[in-house]
Amino acid sequence: MQNKEAKIKDNVRKNYSKVVEEDNSGGCCSSSCCGSSEKEEDKAKKLAEKMDYNKEELDSAFAESNYGLGCGNPGAIANLKKGETVLDLGSGAGFDVFLAARKVGKEGRVIGIDMTEAMINKARNNAQKNNVENVEFILGEIEDLPLADNSVDVIISNCVINLSPNKAKVFAEAKRVLKNGGRLAISDILKAEEFPEELKANLDNYSSCVTGSIAREKLISILEELEFKNIEVERKSHSDQIVEDWISGVDINNYIYSAYIRAEK
Repeated sequence: MQNKEAKIKDNVRKNYSKVVEEDNSGGCCSSSCCGSSEKEEDKAKKLAEKMDYNKEELDSAFAESNYGLGCGNPGAIANLKKGETVLDLGSGAGFDVFLAARKVGKEGRVIGIDMTEAMINKARNNAQKNNVENVEFILGEIEDLPLADNSVDVIISNCVINLSPNKAKVFAEAKRVLKNGGRLAISDILKAEEFPEELKANLDNYSSCVTGSIAREKLISILEELEFKNIEVERKSHSDQIVEDWISGVDINNYIYSAYIRAEK
């Protein structure tokens, strides 16, 4: 099992490093498909428009950290307040971190965790370039968070937890670092139907945010076992538009959908 988990993580890390190194956008599918002659920044913006980001967010100084890699906008459901401490699981180049930093203000703090060094370096460069001081980017894994117990008010995440081979551990760690009353505000991919063997056989489909997804019932079971409360899992009404191009030659909407996930500790 350990070898399989390590292989999955290595493949995810490799594919997301490639996104930064090649300055490539294209949703989660960018790791395995979706070639286009369209300018990368324009493609990323169009993808993000499908994911509930508004024009002001997409035209902000932080737009260069948007690679269109998500499946929604966790900030749209997080109800962030001034002074809160926020943690972004799988923060990538930092787009959601920077948007959250504006909402929590100078008295607040936003931490981004990502296991891909190229993404962390990109995010740190973006923070320095834009003089954002209330953010921190840490190289680490979401299954083993380098944070103290009861230290975070809100956890956000955008299409990342499906990539973890040990989701129960991710949520256990999330509960550990959340303060009492702290909340989850997550956008992620869930499984609608069992995947065909040919989809599961291609490891790139895991790092494309597809075959690592779990069913809604399994997700709720994990959260309930950890005693999270006020659990809400909402399929996005425009999920089909978000995921439709993620894998060529397959009607992927039959197998996955994009959802917003809320819960409280």
